[in-house]
Amino acid sequence: MSDQYYDSKDLGRFSEVGKNVPELSQKFFDWYGAVFEEGALSAREKALIALAVAHAVQCPYCIDAYSKGCLEKGSDLDQMTEALHVAAAIKGGACLVHGVQMRNHATKISM
Repeated sequence: MSDQYYDSKDLGRFSEVGKNVPELSQKFFDWYGAVFEEGALSAREKALIALAVAHAVQCPYCIDAYSKGCLEKGSDLDQMTEALHVAAAIKGGACLVHGVQMRNHATKISM
């Protein structure tokens, strides 16, 4: 038994989410696969985006998978780190911009 919630071995068990309703999970996996096919963006670019989003949503399984995927698709650690910083800047900015909502609400209450 693991003494922590996150177990990196569970990433390999992802397909098990479809055990009880396989038709729905198959739709997800088909769509997921199509999203990552080469298109207007290269597979390498999509992996970098996925790595950045994985950090923004704080999914350790995704971070593991897309760190590996980025390296396999030719990204280097500098590019991966820049992608992480882009995600952090967007997430930080999104947090800060909600300060306008807080200010509006505080002003309304104070009246």
